[in-house]
Amino acid sequence: MNTIQAYIIMFMTGGFLYCGIEILYRGYSHISMLFAGGLCFILVSVIENILGDNASIISQMLFCGIMITIVEFIFGMVVNRYMHLGVWDYSGEQYNFKGQICLLYSNMWFMLSCPMIFLHDYMEHILLGTAIPNYKIF
Repeated sequence: MNTIQAYIIMFMTGGFLYCGIEILYRGYSHISMLFAGGLCFILVSVIENILGDNASIISQMLFCGIMITIVEFIFGMVVNRYMHLGVWDYSGEQYNFKGQICLLYSNMWFMLSCPMIFLHDYMEHILLGTAIPNYKIF
């Protein structure tokens, strides 16, 4: 399997998982979340490459949580504010920013990024033959 095929599979996996989490949590999702989730799953590689092999799982989770929050904000501004689709609105949540992101969900993305990192690494191992990283907590 070539790299492009592997990353398409990983993109779709991330997208469907993201939508699945939303469906389990609030009962529905939106097609834009398939693209947001796929992008986030692919960006895990970017974060791992930037942080290097010695990065702890906690630091990877922190940067992944921030990355997912940024992707949600960008998608929210496009889908909710520019296109007026009203996919979500966090205006009623404490510590929200423009109703598109909030601290509660940023914390949830931090926690959910741990299994996402492991899944991503194992998929890269299976699909591309990369080495499985040695994880350290701190």
